[in-house]
Amino acid sequence: MAITALSWQQRLGNQRDWVWRGWQTRYTCMRSASPSSTPLLLLHGFGGSIGHWRHNLPELGQNHTVYALDLLGFGASEKVTTSFGIELWVEQVYDFWRSFVKQPVILVGNSIGSLVALAAAAAHPEMVSGIVMLNLPDASVLEVPPLVKQAIALIKPLSRPALALTKWIVTSPLIFDGVFWLARHPQAIRLFWARQAYAGKSAVTDELVDMFSTPAYDRNAVNALRAMVRSTAKPTQDYTAKAVLPTLTIPMLLFWGLKDRMVPPQLAKLFVKYNPNLKLVEIENAGHCPHDECPEIVNQEILNWINAWTGDRD
Repeated sequence: MAITALSWQQRLGNQRDWVWRGWQTRYTCMRSASPSSTPLLLLHGFGGSIGHWRHNLPELGQNHTVYALDLLGFGASEKVTTSFGIELWVEQVYDFWRSFVKQPVILVGNSIGSLVALAAAAAHPEMVSGIVMLNLPDASVLEVPPLVKQAIALIKPLSRPALALTKWIVTSPLIFDGVFWLARHPQAIRLFWARQAYAGKSAVTDELVDMFSTPAYDRNAVNALRAMVRSTAKPTQDYTAKAVLPTLTIPMLLFWGLKDRMVPPQLAKLFVKYNPNLKLVEIENAGHCPHDECPEIVNQEILNWINAWTGDRD
């Protein structure tokens, strides 16, 4: 039997709704008794929510004020049909920071949340004093041979019409809605997504499955996901890791689960080459979500890392 939402929501601090650009979004906050410590802002991965930080918020919140935000279209935030993209979520994070935090924060992201954190640091440097990334799904740092690059450049214009047609077919309601309705079922999440994202079966609990499946039953959830897949929004700047990492002078911490089956662990060392301020921590028995699978290790590493360059007590 699935664990009720209350069991994990009790560990998420003071949840509140915030209306952003007319859309309802959800966030939470755990206020520390140490007002001088550096605040943290946690950004979940694709399909995630503030609930994915349930093992991190209480521990990190003992010495730091910690915020967590449901990105638009995910978790308990409104499922809207709009032009999605990294810049939209960066703007949401920035407006949230201006409304509620108003001092430099450490951004902590998982998967797509790491991409948002990296882009936010580039777009709004006054907001970010440090970044923690729990894997980074960005292939821009791959070392592609010149001949392969030339071949891709030749093929790309020819493949665009075929790719556009394929996307249109796959996202048509007849196909997309049927797949979505099957994929959101708790048993499908347990057997397919969670088993890919997590290294061990023990971490794939009823609580975790419930947390990921519940938002998929929200009104307009299928249309919001379709809008994300169909979105053609292009960022105004190059926010790839290859472009952004060399420009940042803030401390950065990168975690990578060595059993990550969604983004190859081999990528991690390539990112380190682009910035000497980037510290890599590899975790042996973790997959794509090390903060949830090995929270004790991740929490302590984050606190030690913060203390090393800020003097905040851990």
